[in-house]
Amino acid sequence: MSKKIFSGVVAVCLNPALDVTGSLASLNSGTLNRVSDSDVFAAGKGINVAKVLANLGAQTTVTGFLGEENANAFERLFSDNKIIDAMIRVPGSCRNNIKLSQHDGLTTEINFPGFSVPPSALDALGHTLSRLAQEHDLFVISGSLPSGISPVRLAGWIHFLCSLGKTVYFDSSGEALSSGINAKPALIKPNQEEFSEWLGEPDGSITDFRNYSQRLMATGIENVVVSLGDEGAVWLRHGEWIKCDALDVDIVSTVGAGDSLLAGFCWGYLQGWSQQKTFRFAIALSASAVSQVGVGVSDITDITRRVSEVNLSPI
Repeated sequence: MSKKIFSGVVAVCLNPALDVTGSLASLNSGTLNRVSDSDVFAAGKGINVAKVLANLGAQTTVTGFLGEENANAFERLFSDNKIIDAMIRVPGSCRNNIKLSQHDGLTTEINFPGFSVPPSALDALGHTLSRLAQEHDLFVISGSLPSGISPVRLAGWIHFLCSLGKTVYFDSSGEALSSGINAKPALIKPNQEEFSEWLGEPDGSITDFRNYSQRLMATGIENVVVSLGDEGAVWLRHGEWIKCDALDVDIVSTVGAGDSLLAGFCWGYLQGWSQQKTFRFAIALSASAVSQVGVGVSDITDITRRVSEVNLSPI
């Protein structure tokens, strides 16, 4: 009997959002601020990852939850980017996130609450994941949890997929991150602040991360990627840390940079690339993301060119 070949990737977005973005010279609290440029994007971490992967050429399916009242923007994004829509509609609206980018590269985010997921929709997602697992190997679960979903439930979905032999990449924060780690996904990708919180080190440094290698390996997670903003990222694999420096680019907006980084790791997995080739591509992809407004791949040739500029080193 021949081995079944899996293709494509499933991006799981439990808490999508409409991102209202704006740019201004500087943000001053307690007074009037005038935005020079603005736009609205269908987003959320899992949605962003799906869009980047689809732009790269991956067969991409997205599942999770969409609020019925403002699902149209997301449906247009899926159609425009040839993303397969397996989202479950729930009563209410997806949340609104305001992201204000200053000319110095700093971004201020204000995230509002959205829909609450009813129990019936939780069961529906479980059935959808089971169905998609019949034809897919790679699942990326990314983002925060909406009302109605507990960290324990999230961990249960990760554990279920892993028990089927699926590869799960996971990106979240707080209690969701802690619960997800316990379910042993193949890769986690917190940022420096999120990871420091999990370690119990409020100002965790690269040295702290290295010192916690044994604790990380004891979790049974094979890959730990920590994004460091303008310092690049570090990757723990097989007990060894590798650091990748950030590329020198003009920063327009940091929105979606971490999602693009995660998409780069997914793309490397799908292509069967080595660790170093995957890391270099992911960093180049993230650098491209911060040099534009909005998430997505606008110029693959520029990303490919930047790969050779990426510097890797052991730490």
